[in-house]
Amino acid sequence: MELTKENVVDSNLLEKFQQEIWNKVPHLEDDQGKTKVVNATPLIDLTADLKVCAKNVYNLNLDDADLKVFGKFDSNLPTGSIKVRPAVHIINDAITSGKLKSGETIIEATSGNFGIALGKLSKLGLNVVALVSRRLQEGVFEELRNENIRIIDLDMDICPAPGMKDSPNLLAAKATAANIRSQLFELGFDPKIFDNSSAEIQSLLASQDIINLAKFLAKIYGCFCPEQYDNELNIDVHRTVTAVEIDQQLQERGDSLSNFKLVCTFGTGGTSGGLSTYVSEKYSKKSVHIVFPSAGQDVAGIRTKDKATGLKLYRPETYAGQHEVDFEQVKPLLKFFVDKGYDIGESSALALYAAIQMANFGGGGRFVVIVADGIQKYKKNLESMSKKQKRTRVSLEEAASNVDDYDKIIWIHTQYTPLEEGIELIAKSLGVDKTKISVPKARTVEQLLATQQIPEELSKDLQGTKGKSLLVCMAGNTSLMAVNVLAGKGVVTESLNGGITALPQGRGRQLSDLIREASE
Repeated sequence: MELTKENVVDSNLLEKFQQEIWNKVPHLEDDQGKTKVVNATPLIDLTADLKVCAKNVYNLNLDDADLKVFGKFDSNLPTGSIKVRPAVHIINDAITSGKLKSGETIIEATSGNFGIALGKLSKLGLNVVALVSRRLQEGVFEELRNENIRIIDLDMDICPAPGMKDSPNLLAAKATAANIRSQLFELGFDPKIFDNSSAEIQSLLASQDIINLAKFLAKIYGCFCPEQYDNELNIDVHRTVTAVEIDQQLQERGDSLSNFKLVCTFGTGGTSGGLSTYVSEKYSKKSVHIVFPSAGQDVAGIRTKDKATGLKLYRPETYAGQHEVDFEQVKPLLKFFVDKGYDIGESSALALYAAIQMANFGGGGRFVVIVADGIQKYKKNLESMSKKQKRTRVSLEEAASNVDDYDKIIWIHTQYTPLEEGIELIAKSLGVDKTKISVPKARTVEQLLATQQIPEELSKDLQGTKGKSLLVCMAGNTSLMAVNVLAGKGVVTESLNGGITALPQGRGRQLSDLIREASE
């Protein structure tokens, strides 16, 4: 091969990179003629605590289920997240191929963890510029700043897939372009280069295509872009290292990855793609289950399903299943596991909740849940969640002892309504007359949650209340979601934790005797 400036390897940078970074993350090494993963992250049995969480938090009894759940704790990695794996893999390839040399600059769009991982390169004489959204949690911003990353702050979402279908907003694009130009100038970039390409930049901003904007800025300024959203190396590292590592750890326990479902959330598609490819190639099966938050919800570092569509590494045909989970229902699980001392973040809690649901409906199962990052960046948000839950969730004992504080008891559900026996059970359990209980139509509740606005029928129920109302549903999840919507409208309500299924006088009775599926 003819040597050019582009393929000459910076040997000093490569040596520093291997010593300072490569040798501290999971990678393949030869061990007496066998290839194995070194620096593996812990694979921890969560089965017992998951069963306790299911029972105490969600009133689901999995005690007799044939269940085994391991957590793969990549929150133990340097920088605290799974994103260090593809970051190191991509940068290693860039250095060994001569694409990246000392003193050069890396530009990338990131929702946090990948940028934090790249920040470790600053001590090697490389500069990192991250395009991030102002919507990031403050804890994520703090970690980015701590890694000496140069931040370009955008007042738009990093997550939309390339080429949004909505009408481009050219006026907003011009304003954002001017803001980016100013920030680049402050970081030492030549504004004339930006001006010569302003039309292309505004076009990318108009469609909120931040992924390709990072590539374009890297191109015009002669920088390196890892292209995490498109780079096949993002998949390759999880195929050749992460999946092998999990299988290696299970085999050490006398088991095999072929016997387990893999559960992970979706950020770029690298983790799901690599794990799927490995299982398909080695065991000729599909076993990866992808978890998304519900549409419109903002969960740190991951995408909703609609925002995954269009990404190069989103390959639904390779997955065993896809699940959309309401993050409001997941928050109590996150607090439960953090209080138990587990280092899990928001996306990991979604994956664990999905495993509970699959175990509940499937009568058990064997799962490996990817714990993609830890709680440190999200602690402020968790504290806020905890305070909110204390204000909005009440036990039966608390509700019954303060029942005079409630102007009304309101049944709230999108699928079920209580029969007369159910209404009497609620009234008797709380110690109130059944005339105090209101039952809006299921479609009214569905409208409340879908539109985040109070429908007229429910508004009438709430009119004239001087204090607060108690919301009751099947297991406490729907009522808690309704409480959060109403709180945003200034309406004081509380949710009965555990719902009708947790009422002592209802235990041992068939739910069908108490509720019916709503027909309207």
